[in-house]
Amino acid sequence: MAVDVGGTFIDFVMLDEASGELVIEKQPSTSSKLVEEFLTGLGRLPVGIGAIERIFHGTTVAINTILQERGVAVGLITTGGFRDVLALARGGRPEIYNLCYEPVRSLVPRDMRAEVRERIAGDGTIIEPLDEAGVLAAAGLLVGRGAEAIAICFLHSYANQEHERRAAELVREAHPGVAVTASSELITEWREYERTSTTVLNTYVQPGFERYIGDLVRNLRSHGYDRPVALMQSNGGVIAEHLAARKPIRTLESGPAGGVIGAAALAARLGHRDVICADVGGTSYDVALIEGGQILERSETAVAGRPILGPTIDIVSIGAGGGSIAWIDHRGVLQVGPRSAGAHPGPAAFGLGGTEPTVTDAHLLLGRIDPERFLGSRMRLSVDAAAAAMRSKIAGPLGLSVEEAAAGTLAIAETSMTYAIRAITVERGLDPRDFVMYSYGGGGGLFAAAVAGHCEVGKVVIPRAPANFSAWGILSSDYREDAVLTRVLPWEETRRAEVVKILTSLADQAADQVAQYGFTGDSLITTFQLDMRYAGQDATIPVPVEREWLDSGDALLPRVRESFVGAHRRLYGHGAADADLELVHCRARVVGPVTKPDWPVWTPREPAQPREIRPVYFGQGFTDTAIYERDALATGQRVPGPAIVEEWTTTTVVPPGWTLEIDDLGTMIITRTEDQP
Repeated sequence: MAVDVGGTFIDFVMLDEASGELVIEKQPSTSSKLVEEFLTGLGRLPVGIGAIERIFHGTTVAINTILQERGVAVGLITTGGFRDVLALARGGRPEIYNLCYEPVRSLVPRDMRAEVRERIAGDGTIIEPLDEAGVLAAAGLLVGRGAEAIAICFLHSYANQEHERRAAELVREAHPGVAVTASSELITEWREYERTSTTVLNTYVQPGFERYIGDLVRNLRSHGYDRPVALMQSNGGVIAEHLAARKPIRTLESGPAGGVIGAAALAARLGHRDVICADVGGTSYDVALIEGGQILERSETAVAGRPILGPTIDIVSIGAGGGSIAWIDHRGVLQVGPRSAGAHPGPAAFGLGGTEPTVTDAHLLLGRIDPERFLGSRMRLSVDAAAAAMRSKIAGPLGLSVEEAAAGTLAIAETSMTYAIRAITVERGLDPRDFVMYSYGGGGGLFAAAVAGHCEVGKVVIPRAPANFSAWGILSSDYREDAVLTRVLPWEETRRAEVVKILTSLADQAADQVAQYGFTGDSLITTFQLDMRYAGQDATIPVPVEREWLDSGDALLPRVRESFVGAHRRLYGHGAADADLELVHCRARVVGPVTKPDWPVWTPREPAQPREIRPVYFGQGFTDTAIYERDALATGQRVPGPAIVEEWTTTTVVPPGWTLEIDDLGTMIITRTEDQP
């Protein structure tokens, strides 16, 4: 069982490994009742909760806490002289042409930051011992001022964790009811501002996240499920619930990461090596890349303008989804998002109190969504309510018809999605025309062909149960641990043995963590990476390291140099083969592989006929359009556009000039026809 808690719906995917049967379910998501709705969704499944063998869980609890700034009051203890690291941040202006730019608000006010005397050098040497009395005084001061959790981040603790560990022990002993996070428990790389930000964010969400996980586990046990719950991480792997409860910062991108893992598995099955992964949810549009069969990752990301260190799938997210609200700005220009109506009150058509028009309302008004069959007829949508919201908020003020306003809303949403794809392709020197697009999520099929057309992508893949596809990906995820260490060294022969020793030690650390989940040494998969740069530069380039390079010894230095220079030339157009290099970070990843579910084969059936013909808006007006049931389509059946394919969790639009075909897995593949204008 995989459960993906999104901002609008909770998605469930259950696989019966004996029969191969795949069961999907959806449940509205309400932040105040997540555990209750989690159990309600499980209760709709054809087996009892106690019969489930294992549960994998993707969650937005941590990231939503940060985005909505609903975390606890945090106090920060840091090295003397570094109290203002969070406020100073980086010297550069992120928006260089915005004269009114204001940096993101610190989650820890200045009076909640305390300094203590201690100092460690960049090589780990202790310059000044830790003032233990000062730590206790600082903690008492912060708790007295209302701190519910304390973050500890000392200078250069990535090189020597001794002071942070002792400080954390002292605070936990003195204040057992206060959550404590030391930076070295999360990350062991440099960058003072980024380390501090990551530690504060983890501390900010940890008490609430731990309560959520505790409530969930207790309720599952009361219903007969007494096995572990694995939490999806941003890096595409899963970890045990007790570790996630202490380090919720590792789960921020867990939902979108699941979709990318699922896309990678399906792409390998279909033979696609270069893939644009596009996930259209209720509140966001998440885009990632698979290049040459490998998921692109990064070691730093940001949420709401706040940096976070740690390995994560390289996902670009924008506020464009089914619940995104259409509005008119102060210049009288139509905008869409990033605000979302969510599940409550939701789009105006839901009839739950929403009065602002959304992307879902626009699709409904243009005939692309059947108001009587939404979510398997569990919800009846109100066309009148959607029209009233669109008329009063958009069409009336702009002097447009309701249909023109709805079409404009979708055009702006599609353009925003197109820019997100260009940000990870064109802006990185990649041509989107060389990729296949995998579109999924509750709104993936509604936007797939339109966005692909804007990007000149010729082929789109819509997987089975696309609205639950991220949950399917979570079901295919392995247990995974990453270990990293900053060690700035010249890339020369005298350092080779030290580098090998560091990588081996990191692999052992990660393997010890994965072994806790029951994996033996023979089953573990270990990979290595070095972050390299030219001496004198600041930015690094990741270089994968093969195991045999470490074993042979002599191959390590020349092979890493060759790989780095080649990567530098691809990225920047130049690269000196004999210039001095510098190592910055050593990384090791250990994976405990789980048994992957097989892709169910599409049951043979006769080619389907349209269920009905209804008018759907394309271009400048309504066109009579064939409506098909996805479950009725046969393997090899071709459906020319315009057409609509409906399933109980979502809808797929096949515009004029595109053709849909079903493969043997039941996957829908939509391609542009040659006669498309």
